[in-house]
Amino acid sequence: MSDEVEPGSVRVRLDLAYDGKDFSGWAKQTSRRTVQGEIEDALRTVTRSARTYDLTVAGRTDAGVHARGQVAHVDLPDGVWAEHGEKLLRRMAGRMAPDVRIRRIAPAPAGFNARFSALWRRYAYRVCDAPGGVDPLVRGHVLWHDRPLDVDAMNAAAVRMTGEHDFAAYCKKREGATTIRTLQKLSWERDRATGIMTATVQADAFCHNMVRALIGAALFVGDGRRPAEWPAQVLAAGVRDPGVHVVRPHGLTLEEVAYPADGLLAARAEEARNVRTLPGAGCC
Repeated sequence: MSDEVEPGSVRVRLDLAYDGKDFSGWAKQTSRRTVQGEIEDALRTVTRSARTYDLTVAGRTDAGVHARGQVAHVDLPDGVWAEHGEKLLRRMAGRMAPDVRIRRIAPAPAGFNARFSALWRRYAYRVCDAPGGVDPLVRGHVLWHDRPLDVDAMNAAAVRMTGEHDFAAYCKKREGATTIRTLQKLSWERDRATGIMTATVQADAFCHNMVRALIGAALFVGDGRRPAEWPAQVLAAGVRDPGVHVVRPHGLTLEEVAYPADGLLAARAEEARNVRTLPGAGCC
């Protein structure tokens, strides 16, 4: 599959952020408010177009999940970009609700694909274990856990999880999709001033529910209900474990998506489309 843009069109990169509270996720749905639907509707309106221009996104976030560093692309006719490009950012801001903002709109380099060219995605999940609950001013972005959490224990469990693995035990399986991922970073840090713990979770890609399932397993280690070895044992078993709780979405934020140098974008997109297998795995 080629990432060449059709003649007469320009590929445009959008860097955006949103509060996921009132969205039914990224992907557009009939009769539900979604981030993709909101942006595509605004784009059609401000460009006075009869058609909708479809967005491709780096990571499809679930309902209630936030984003600070989301990336998408859209292919626009040359004439539409020439007429509206310079004023598009401001006009889009005036058309969309304040819980979604586009921070930058610019022509994308050759070979760019917001989804397949990405090297990695970095998420943050925020948790508070204060006995009195979460600060009301940040409650929409922080999960309250009603037992004290041991960050050292959670980090001890995390180091066993990084690397390339089949994360089937932590994913909601989708037909025809691989669950093999490279988890590059998984670590916890507590802010001494606020008491809020932040998990940094970075991988080349994520499968459905993967981050929230990893966090759920970590919390059971942190509050002493499971030993530090347990999350890795679940991973090795390769099947969904009823003991792994998928935590609520509001504590999760997509913080950053990284891409290679411009000259490597097309090659990265081609590589990302390859069907992945683990070393030593059979073909059948």
